[in-house]
Amino acid sequence: MNQHISGLPAWLVQRLSAVYMALYVLLLPLLWWSGEGGYAAWHGLFAGTVGGVAAALFILALLLHAWVGMRDIFLDYLGKRPGLRLLMLSLLGGWLLAMGVWALRILLGVWLG
Repeated sequence: MNQHISGLPAWLVQRLSAVYMALYVLLLPLLWWSGEGGYAAWHGLFAGTVGGVAAALFILALLLHAWVGMRDIFLDYLGKRPGLRLLMLSLLGGWLLAMGVWALRILLGVWLG
């Protein structure tokens, strides 16, 4: 797969991920406050299928949003230095991948534990 996200697809990824994250952040407290609160309420919210999938989609949206935004910054400011640009994009990709695996591990711990 030799395609990269640029132009209109990158713009759409940024906007759609931002809309999803905004809705998630605004609606999550409403779901939590409708219950009793505390650790048990948070655990129950994320242990359920809907809450867990919504959290996983939030993490995916956050990672995609960060990738497209930081990639655009690196391409704009490091455009004339391909070696440095490749290094920074590699470090960013590795860091985002590690954060995604870490978050998925946490969610799986809630779902399975």
